[in-house]
Amino acid sequence: MKNFGGTVLFLDRSDINTDEIIPAKYLTENSKEALKPYILEDLQLPGFSPADTAGKGVILTRGNFGCGSSREHAPWVLEVNGINMVLGESFARIFRQNMYNCGMIAAELPAATLEELFRDFKGVETALTVDAAAETLTFRGGGKTKSVPFALKDFEKALVEAGGWVEYADAHY
Repeated sequence: MKNFGGTVLFLDRSDINTDEIIPAKYLTENSKEALKPYILEDLQLPGFSPADTAGKGVILTRGNFGCGSSREHAPWVLEVNGINMVLGESFARIFRQNMYNCGMIAAELPAATLEELFRDFKGVETALTVDAAAETLTFRGGGKTKSVPFALKDFEKALVEAGGWVEYADAHY
């Protein structure tokens, strides 16, 4: 199972699409590693630079993350950069499934919870600890600590525990 948690990257915007996560011009690359330098290259967000992704393990965002073109490359570029979890109000269906197919987590949180997290932690270095068994997220930063619940469906848990769809299929079929 992948490592979940780590330092949080705050992307305070809805509708971040797959072309912003990994521009289409790089889809001809033949390895995940070749995608690495292009993460969020076209993301337009005041104060954001793709260099901000360095050392981050989690993205906290708003709604409809991963909308746009369907492509596995979007989760792949996150994974190769050490980001294995995205937290938001909602996700594009195909992006969300591709995350779980790669053994990663795309967890939905209520808008009010996200608002609190952005208010309390955005702008300060924030670490997230994930207790997958208890389905609890614990944020620590700026002298504050906040624990919030999250939920995974049984099959999502199975995919995450296996390391993704291919590993799950190898073990079960």
